[in-house]
Amino acid sequence: MYKVMLSVGEASGDLHGACVAEALKKIEPSVKLFGMGGDAMRSAGVEIHHDIKDLGVIGFVEVIRNLPRLFRLRDELVALMEHERPDVLVIIDYPDFNVRLAKKAKQLGIPIVSYIAPTAWAWRRGRAKDVAKIVNRVAAIFPFEAEVYQEAGADVVFVGHPSLDIVKNTMTKEEAYRHFGADAEKPVILLMPGSRRQEINTLLPVMLEACEIIRKQVAGCQFFLPVASTISRDSLQEMISQSQVPVKFTTGNNYDIMNISHVAICASGTATLETSLMGVPTIILYKLATLTYVLGKLLVKIPHFGLPNIIAGRKVVPELLQDAVNAETIAAEAIKMLTDDVLRQQMVNDLADVKRRLGEYGAVTRVAQTILEIAAMNHGGTP
Repeated sequence: MYKVMLSVGEASGDLHGACVAEALKKIEPSVKLFGMGGDAMRSAGVEIHHDIKDLGVIGFVEVIRNLPRLFRLRDELVALMEHERPDVLVIIDYPDFNVRLAKKAKQLGIPIVSYIAPTAWAWRRGRAKDVAKIVNRVAAIFPFEAEVYQEAGADVVFVGHPSLDIVKNTMTKEEAYRHFGADAEKPVILLMPGSRRQEINTLLPVMLEACEIIRKQVAGCQFFLPVASTISRDSLQEMISQSQVPVKFTTGNNYDIMNISHVAICASGTATLETSLMGVPTIILYKLATLTYVLGKLLVKIPHFGLPNIIAGRKVVPELLQDAVNAETIAAEAIKMLTDDVLRQQMVNDLADVKRRLGEYGAVTRVAQTILEIAAMNHGGTP
């Protein structure tokens, strides 16, 4: 029986971790899975020793403020590794924390697989070499990511993007309209302010202000907000009650609500790729503490920050950064998407091209196979 420890730090990683767990169980039913994650991984059969609720922090400044808590958590996970002695540690995203954890695992002689590796292709390219020295294998999800890590000397396998396997509707549009109580004759606007409290506190109020403007200019708009497992519904409701916008919460079936959405207003991150794969014209928002932004601007050397635009190599959906994240600008972009049919169709066509660039289906299975291969090598055999 193989023992696999997984470490994720936020809601998107929890989803990816759950999919990997399910794939591992299909290939090797006896595998023992444990580590840090959330509700999705727990439902997939992972023993959760540390829950990720309220864990996510972003940016240089925010991480520094939380260093004592993060160091304590790392030490607790190291103690767990020492006790359980997993055959492999799988680190999924959450790069700064997980790379530090991986260093400790290496010292203990535990092999490491990095899945959704640190974005060295975007900034801090030198850390690709650091990761290459620590991990046994990088499971790369983008072709350009695989190239960067290969150049850095890492053992890399390009698995393709897992969202191709994960992002798909389970209902017809008619069923989805009924399920969510939406009117098929009126526009549906999806609000996705992120899965971390800090993001939500920054972005949701300005999203709601933008929605107030949109309502006045486009009749009948319906607003929906999927609730991440890491966020309290009550805290969201408190923020929404201070606006005049009627927002309906949804839980689960995220891709079905995307499938009937006309526009998504979305925090930069994995969710922007998900809305893109569902063909939803998306407005990407990115706003950080001023010092974090200034430092990041010095380091990041790519022309776009939104995943769909990075993959396409050009701007296919609007991305609003820092001061551009304001109600008037967001509303103006959304209204164009809702009223200009030519613009809208061009975006839909461009997003289909983004999907084509992400490789073949089956990424999650390939990740699971890689994990078991590394675990087997630790045993001196084959899975």
